[in-house]
Amino acid sequence: MKKILNKPEEYTDDMLKGIYAAHRGEVKYTAGDLRCYCTAKKTPGKVAIITGGGTGHLPLFLGYVGDGLLDGCGVGSVFQSPSPEQIFEITKEVESGAGVLYLYGNYTGDIMAFDMASDMCEMEDIKTASIVGADDVCSGDPSVRRGVAGIFFMYKAAGAKAAQMGNLDEVLKAAEKAKAATRTVGFALTPCVIPELGHSNFTLGENEMAMGMGIHGEPGIWNGPIKTSKELAEESLETIFKDMKVEEGEEVSLLINGLGATSKEELYILCGDVLDLLNQKKIRVYRSFVGEYATSMEMAGASISICRVDDEMKEYLDYPVHTPFITIV
Repeated sequence: MKKILNKPEEYTDDMLKGIYAAHRGEVKYTAGDLRCYCTAKKTPGKVAIITGGGTGHLPLFLGYVGDGLLDGCGVGSVFQSPSPEQIFEITKEVESGAGVLYLYGNYTGDIMAFDMASDMCEMEDIKTASIVGADDVCSGDPSVRRGVAGIFFMYKAAGAKAAQMGNLDEVLKAAEKAKAATRTVGFALTPCVIPELGHSNFTLGENEMAMGMGIHGEPGIWNGPIKTSKELAEESLETIFKDMKVEEGEEVSLLINGLGATSKEELYILCGDVLDLLNQKKIRVYRSFVGEYATSMEMAGASISICRVDDEMKEYLDYPVHTPFITIV
């Protein structure tokens, strides 16, 4: 294992200390717990949005806390869930009178943590609503699908509506609209190393890749020889459009996401091939996002997300945001 760290067991807390030191005035922690990550810019009367999940996915999850997006994030250890108590403490810190939306990925530990935090909030008369991202087409039917890079569109829609001072029901509906309109397919070229383990959590051969693998190394739908960018684009779009029909002439937004060790050059090669295929299908692309939005430590690979857009979704996508990790203008 070759990583820049001190002690493996202190990996997450040391990372957080660095973030707070570098971005003082933008983010802070509450309740004396580094893992209770909050915005330093609370807006009275605004619906607060809280997410959470394990370390190892930057900028997911905590990287989306900031102007025009989210208000807090429960930070777990690498690939581990935060605790209900941490979510509850964050909620008390960022809630500003309009209720709180819990928006997170469809993972068992995260669901348990947020459900328990919601029960704790009910006892304190804090109104909450919850929604889970579940955009990973290759991970099963919609009820069990994992939330991966496509949660970006849910964050974007809910964050914009909250910044426009929508009420809790309106912010939830914006997130639901983005969720219904988004699908993702991802693929891995290499495994990654979890610091606390000191070794890869799965193996791939020298010329082998995994289609549909999850961002924690969950099994995909096939392992086989590495395909070309064009072949990956074709298979991914075919899988997405089998699950979510997009008609000729409709508009979408495209997200090309790197998993941690894939160069931007490669992501733009993939982006070009996807855009070419969409053009052939006469599907218009309103806006493309290319970069790292949901990673898996130093895993090589990428994911492709498609979000159907209308005028309302375009307004959400265009709403300016700024966090220590993401700026969109």
